[in-house]
Amino acid sequence: MKGKILIVDDLHPVFKSRAGQLGYEVDDRPKITRAETLAIISAYDGIAVRTKFRIDKELMDAAPGLKFVARAGAGLDNIDEAYANEKGILLINAPEGNRDALGEHAMAMLLSLINNLRKADIEIRNSIWDREGNRGWELKGKTVGIIGYGFMGSSFARKLSGFEVKVLAYDKYKTGFSDAYAQECSMEEIVKHSDVLSLHIPLTSETRQMVDEEYLFHFKKNIFFINTARGEIVNTKAVLTGLQSGRILGAGLDVLEAEKFPNLGDQSWYTELRESPKVILTPHIGGWTFDSYRKISEVLADKLEQL
Repeated sequence: MKGKILIVDDLHPVFKSRAGQLGYEVDDRPKITRAETLAIISAYDGIAVRTKFRIDKELMDAAPGLKFVARAGAGLDNIDEAYANEKGILLINAPEGNRDALGEHAMAMLLSLINNLRKADIEIRNSIWDREGNRGWELKGKTVGIIGYGFMGSSFARKLSGFEVKVLAYDKYKTGFSDAYAQECSMEEIVKHSDVLSLHIPLTSETRQMVDEEYLFHFKKNIFFINTARGEIVNTKAVLTGLQSGRILGAGLDVLEAEKFPNLGDQSWYTELRESPKVILTPHIGGWTFDSYRKISEVLADKLEQL
């Protein structure tokens, strides 16, 4: 036996099956609580989690034999990375597994916004027939600015490739990544040329609240704005101000500063966001499809095999 793995979240069965084939003993307990996990984690070499709870210092200290954390998703923001590194605990995640789901979701949000699909649908259901008020835009000839060109940003660029747009991409931590789908550029060029801005960056101390009123002020054109990354990167009140002024023509937000109810409903900006006809909201499902559910576990299993 290679070791014991505790699955504390809802993962596709393929992960458990593949881990078993690799010689691991796997306990699949998706309903387990954090308190129950803390009581037994000392017996395990690995833990697999999605979003159920944070893998923090308390949990890692309760697991002196913990060798790895498998995160079934793209980011690692629910894991204390610094402390895991300090303790020599390996972290594996699976952005490859949901990049297509995310790219398609961002594409769907953009197309819906520029064609006023949500607004027009609601109006017709309320006996309003307004062609002129729902006149849309074409993507052809526009410039799409992508911030972050990892698995998610590059996936979105690929989805855009048939729309005859110019795609500019900025990534602070990468160079030389221009390809058939996007041209590497500076942030200054993103700000100068973009008709569409789409975020594909992780939440860090650097990116938290990055998109605020000052950031948006510098864009030379009025833009459509898409965020399928992390909600805390964006100051929601700044987006609402941009929508009011016309600087933002429409916003597709799959992620928000505060998520889930009742927390979301308690935010001072929630009512205005909810009532805006220029906003499309989805509940953090950009990378979450029936297909990615399996793909993510397959990627995790592949990486487990490489440990």
